[in-house]
Amino acid sequence: MSGLDVHTASGRRLGASDPRQEGPLDLRLVPPAMAAWAGAALALSAPGRWTTTGVVLCVGAAMVLLAMSGASATRALREVSAGTGGGAAEGEGSERSEDREGGEGAVRGRGRPRATATATAAALLCAAAGAASAGLHGADVRQGPVHGLAQRFARVEAEVTVTSDARQTRPRVRGDRSTPASLLVDAEITRLTGPDGAVTRLSTPVLLIVSPGGSTGQWRQLLPSTQLRVGGRLAPPLHGGERSAAVLRPEGKGPPRIIGPPSFLQRAAGALRGGLRQATERLEPDARALLPGLVVGDTSRVTPELHEAFTAADLTHLMAVSGANLAILLVLLIGPPGTALRVERRGVAPRLGIPLRLTALLGGGLTLAFVIVCRPEPSVLRAAVCGLITLLAIGTGRRRSLIPALAAAVLLLVLHDPWMARSYGFVLSVLATGALLTIAPKWSEALRRRGVPPRLAEALAAAAAAQAVCAPVVVLLASRVSLVAVPCNLLAEFAVAPATVLGFAALALAPVAMPVAELLARIAGWPTGWIATVARTGAALPGAEIDWPDGGRGAVLLAALTALVALFARRIVRHPWICSAAALLLVLAVLRPVPLTRVLTGWPPQGWAFAMCDVGQGDALVLAAGKGAGVVVDAGPDPSLVDRCLHELGITEVPILVLTHFHADHVRGLPGVLRGRAVGAIETTSLDEPPDQVAFVRRTAAGARVPLVRAAPGERRRIGALDWRVLWPANAMGADGRAADPGAGPVPLEPNDASVTLYVRAGGLTLLLLGDLEPTAQQGLLRRYPALPRVDVLKVAHHGSAHQDPALLRSAHPRFALVSVGRDNPYGHPASRTVDALEAGGAVVLRTDTDGAIAVTGGESGAGPGLRAVGRS
Repeated sequence: MSGLDVHTASGRRLGASDPRQEGPLDLRLVPPAMAAWAGAALALSAPGRWTTTGVVLCVGAAMVLLAMSGASATRALREVSAGTGGGAAEGEGSERSEDREGGEGAVRGRGRPRATATATAAALLCAAAGAASAGLHGADVRQGPVHGLAQRFARVEAEVTVTSDARQTRPRVRGDRSTPASLLVDAEITRLTGPDGAVTRLSTPVLLIVSPGGSTGQWRQLLPSTQLRVGGRLAPPLHGGERSAAVLRPEGKGPPRIIGPPSFLQRAAGALRGGLRQATERLEPDARALLPGLVVGDTSRVTPELHEAFTAADLTHLMAVSGANLAILLVLLIGPPGTALRVERRGVAPRLGIPLRLTALLGGGLTLAFVIVCRPEPSVLRAAVCGLITLLAIGTGRRRSLIPALAAAVLLLVLHDPWMARSYGFVLSVLATGALLTIAPKWSEALRRRGVPPRLAEALAAAAAAQAVCAPVVVLLASRVSLVAVPCNLLAEFAVAPATVLGFAALALAPVAMPVAELLARIAGWPTGWIATVARTGAALPGAEIDWPDGGRGAVLLAALTALVALFARRIVRHPWICSAAALLLVLAVLRPVPLTRVLTGWPPQGWAFAMCDVGQGDALVLAAGKGAGVVVDAGPDPSLVDRCLHELGITEVPILVLTHFHADHVRGLPGVLRGRAVGAIETTSLDEPPDQVAFVRRTAAGARVPLVRAAPGERRRIGALDWRVLWPANAMGADGRAADPGAGPVPLEPNDASVTLYVRAGGLTLLLLGDLEPTAQQGLLRRYPALPRVDVLKVAHHGSAHQDPALLRSAHPRFALVSVGRDNPYGHPASRTVDALEAGGAVVLRTDTDGAIAVTGGESGAGPGLRAVGRS
């Protein structure tokens, strides 16, 4: 190849002769890496015979392609040799020269198909290697006694070695309960004593699930490599194709039984992480929770509310350590990779006079230390391998291209650990990095050509590219699309680097100079607090995220839509009016101003007096109490859903929030009611059951500085045209723990029967809100109020369950019966006999699972023709 060819292939003016630049875009390693990734992902859950068949077919096809390519090359060389044979006269020299050039052209022309065949064969061999690695790892997990004992749910005694930090699950509402936050710990069984007393030495991965209790703090402090003795019952893995052979639940709620300390490296890493936690103790709550997560992946202080805010704003990659943190540290040490071989190279190392090769070695050591301290998470390992490959290129003086480094990292990691092929964290990390290396530079250049400042163009292109390729994968996880992801990432991006650098400085200095570490942590708290503020502000916008079809169908739909937008973007930007209109529509979709949404959707209807929010299997009711004000009865199970409903209703002030009882499907949405609203007080029932939800309400109210009060029987309140009376529970408890009204009846002993029941007048509208009262309490209510008048609206008790008192339904004789119920709920709510009984009594039955949110309107003069109930759907 001529010198001109070398310079042309380089893709840059200085060509290959200039070692100061990155090489041209090189995608040759991408197909083999993707093939290995796909092979491993498919083989993890496939039967062994299918994996073996796939490997054999791939290898066989690759051998055929290589053989055909070799034969084609041999024939081409023979043709060239025959066409340039000696013995011709001197006068034929020009003809021979033309024949030789023609022959070389033919070889080059045939070389392209041979190169394609070779590349295809390489991809097939890598796919076979990925599938074989996954098959062998899966077989290794299934061999031994653990797999069989897990199928029988056998009780065992085991000695295990901890292989990860403990991580806490997020509480979820299931029915009227909130699942407790358990601890998950990856471990490896090294010695197993079965039910029959047989002892086996082995090395089998398992997942420890530690139930909540007083000792969870000690479990959380365990370091990797700690050896434990655990007794408990084995169970099959939670999902097929997992890394663990079984789930082991330790018996009891006592502390872990430690039989061997962690290694020196893990103790040192744990001391550094503990020092950072100590250095951040005095920060503001958000910064205190977020900084350890941003620096070393310690999210133990992150509250569910903060996690939900970061999820809605698509900033979860900033809540935990990732490859971006390592990239920041390496750039700080060696400068940008493209300038590492220049005389005027940047970074700390050249300023200290450290030679280039020693700089590369220091970078390698920093990378390994980063992995140990921050733990080998998928995104961390991906960044570490990419960084080591780039450092090797820098240390040897070779030209660099980051796309081959990324592809090589994917190939090596998937072959070494096939389970990464199914890790969402790994997928998102690779996709985001690939987008930053390929799509973002082109988009940035296009923006600069249109007058956007370079720094802003780079940041905007990076955020948009990463969001475009990662959003379809996020849909698989959450069935939603964030509309504020790009602006939130732009606003948070500039604070990431200072927070990371200062956080790592505090981490390093904490063991030797804690006051200095605390000072650095306090300074790092400013950019960290800004990131948290961006997340909370973005998540609080009513249109921060929109629902999207779930599963593969939703992911494919979003990917296709994104591709169409990118395809027509060049044409669209040529028309400023179209761009302006699109931007305005996006802003309106995010802000969702109530007057505009009412015009477009008809919701909420003018003059609404009562609304039942669609919050799934739970209750959240709103009584209009003036402009922008509403009395809220229950908060539902999901903060986001009740927050969205209140915004659509235009509620910015809640004079009082009534929690009828403490079941999770009525109280877990409390943070959503409090979000951005002035709440005067929270009124609760007299029965403090269940205790965990009572503690949640008290903790959340205290954090928002909202007082808690008890509902008293016969209590009456009035706000403008709205007034209500507490009918039940009849025998409320006073502040001294005694019955406030001993003659009113027995104190309910079950949370549903302790539901606060309200008789409400809203202008001329009357409502009876029964909470979740069961028949026994309903009968007690009717005995206490035998002359209960007919009402316009009945909130049917307990989501329309079959447990209703017919006499109470007849007495109330409602015109509208409203049921708050979740779609496809497992309880059969509402019961058909309840619906039939209400309709037989002349009531119009509306339910949120089919009618959506429901609003009732009525004139001031009473329940005349103006009274109507409408469902949003």
